[in-house]
Amino acid sequence: MLQRTDTVKSYRYLIDFDMNNMECEYHDVVIVGSGIAGVYTALEIPEKYNIAILTKETIDISNSVLAQGGIAVSLDEGDSPQLHFNDTIYAGAGLCNEDSVWVLVNEAAEQIERLLKFGVKFDRKSKSELAYSREAAHSKSRIIHAGDSTGKEVCDTLISIIKTHDNVKIRERTFVLDLLTDNGKACGVLAYDEDSNTFKAYLSNIVVCATGGFGQLYKNTTNPEVATGDGVSLAYRAGADLMDLEFIQFHPTVLFHPENKSFLISEAVRGEGAILKNKMGERFMPRYHELAELAPRDVVSRSIFKEMQLTGTDHVYLDITFKDKEYLMNRFPNIYRTCLQYGIDISKDYIPVAPAEHYCMGGIKTDTLGRTNIKGFYACGEAACNGIHGANRLASNSLLEGLVFGYRISREVAEVLKSEAGKPVDFSVRYKTDRVRKQVDRQSIKDDIQNIMTTYVGIVRNKEGLMHAKRKIAEYRELVSDMRNETMLDYEIQNMLLLASLVIDSAIEREESRGAHYRSDFPETDDINWKRNIVVNSRAVKEMV
Repeated sequence: MLQRTDTVKSYRYLIDFDMNNMECEYHDVVIVGSGIAGVYTALEIPEKYNIAILTKETIDISNSVLAQGGIAVSLDEGDSPQLHFNDTIYAGAGLCNEDSVWVLVNEAAEQIERLLKFGVKFDRKSKSELAYSREAAHSKSRIIHAGDSTGKEVCDTLISIIKTHDNVKIRERTFVLDLLTDNGKACGVLAYDEDSNTFKAYLSNIVVCATGGFGQLYKNTTNPEVATGDGVSLAYRAGADLMDLEFIQFHPTVLFHPENKSFLISEAVRGEGAILKNKMGERFMPRYHELAELAPRDVVSRSIFKEMQLTGTDHVYLDITFKDKEYLMNRFPNIYRTCLQYGIDISKDYIPVAPAEHYCMGGIKTDTLGRTNIKGFYACGEAACNGIHGANRLASNSLLEGLVFGYRISREVAEVLKSEAGKPVDFSVRYKTDRVRKQVDRQSIKDDIQNIMTTYVGIVRNKEGLMHAKRKIAEYRELVSDMRNETMLDYEIQNMLLLASLVIDSAIEREESRGAHYRSDFPETDDINWKRNIVVNSRAVKEMV
């Protein structure tokens, strides 16, 4: 357990409020987030229960929707859950929770069958056979896909179904600020309605957090603008355990163009044979790893980073020009079309790419049923951390995780609701602090957080840079600690500063290199001292008021 010694005053809730003067709404289940994990959980909870899905923007904006590659599942001949397990463990660099991984690989096929019954249209070799591709660190071709927009196809299908369920209320443009708790039990959430500019309490005995990761801590990320870590932050303030925050995955191949540095060039492109080249047109990955372009993501990202340093450039190139144009247009329609918008014909031109933040392995600590240390509070998807990914996520396990553990949460919640459903939440609180209005340049602070994290807490780290980042983030936290939060940007800044400080502290604590966490001052993996997880929580922070 990482013992935090913050000197910055921390507040339990982001805003002052009085529930007696606030609109309250009761549901059997409140789900925060509308990606694959949140929507699938809602879909699988029995329809006799009343559910609210609260989403920060519209329901179709999430990391899941942007997921290009596919879903890993061992269905093909010659593959097995055991082999999928082995690949996941290898990629996780010694920190995977084996029980969680076994659940993932053994229950994968069942969830894919459910998606097929829901009408998800995956690519096929034939009418009766799915098409499989291979991605980095997979020993077999086991990735099922829908072109290069798998996440969108799955989410669009699930969302269209959930909209027909009368028991599910979808509340868009609803920014969930905090988890309401009473004696260590979840009672609902406190939310800000962006359209009416009012606050509202959604009361429930069950709250599921599926808000995704916190990629917006970084300047360049594949995550949407909503991914500011709100769910993980509210969990921390409520006393939930967080785990593995130092492990942040950078996707090796993100489009590098003056007008777009966030568009993902899917792992599947390298799975189809694309090779990485430096500015001289030389292939370099075989120098860094025996699997070359199909090495684990952390290896490929660091290799690109080193190559850019050696050649004095800010990007490298991905070459798939040896593939037929028609094939590329059919296999990667979205990538082909998007690159063409920027004057890049991938059948003729190399694709300029560079690593960018992509996925957070760490998050809210859960067990294999999605339960946290707060009764009635569950987490799944990227916001959660049950140890599946260890120090480095295996490609195409993320959508699968949302499905498998969203389904498990739905079953667990259904059992809990047999006794809890319809039971009124007897909870009301008035929270008053001495926070004051401040004139600060909020956008400048947000931009600086991203620059600090990118420069000092990125692909390669060291103690000097991490300590500098810690001091700068602490200065900003001190500046806004007692600020009255009144806008969405205010709420985001508070969450981003909190998470940045937690990530930095965990990165300082881990004095070794492992998976996505690389310390140039501790370049070796140290299993004797560090083959363990770092867990943090707010209960060690005495200044919480």
